[in-house]
Amino acid sequence: MKTASITTAIALLAIGGFTLIAQSPAPTTGPASEVLRSYSTLKPNVIKAAEKMPEADFQFKPVEDIRTFARVVNHVTEAQFRVCGALNGSKDIAKPPADTADKATIVAALKASYDECDKAYGALTDSNIVEMVTLGQNKRSRIGMAWGNVSHDNEQYAELSTYLRLKGIAPPTSEK
Repeated sequence: MKTASITTAIALLAIGGFTLIAQSPAPTTGPASEVLRSYSTLKPNVIKAAEKMPEADFQFKPVEDIRTFARVVNHVTEAQFRVCGALNGSKDIAKPPADTADKATIVAALKASYDECDKAYGALTDSNIVEMVTLGQNKRSRIGMAWGNVSHDNEQYAELSTYLRLKGIAPPTSEK
């Protein structure tokens, strides 16, 4: 009797497990989803970094020859408008505000550049990633442009993190 109960329990668990597996969505894999996942993971960190810096420190630069914090944020904004605008086929690519603009204006422009990139990354598929897109005088694949943007944003996030640390602020990826 005891063996029958254990066997029944195992069978029910197995059936339940198969039911859960059958109901779970298939994992999304492939190059388009990989770049989207990296972009989506990085995006909130860059935005939070810009939001965390006090407005009074947007003109901070560690030494005279280095860009201000605002310039780094605006650099991300302009690069994203350029790359994601090209991926979206936009003719009128938006520009970032002046580096001396207030924090709210600079952060709003950064978020708008991410809105443009959300469209671009959301439209990537494994079948269209090899299409060539014109950016300035160059042609690049969609996947090359998308990964280039992720790489660039990673580099700029590292710089923003350094500026935050110099001001005694923990970067988003170091928050506990």
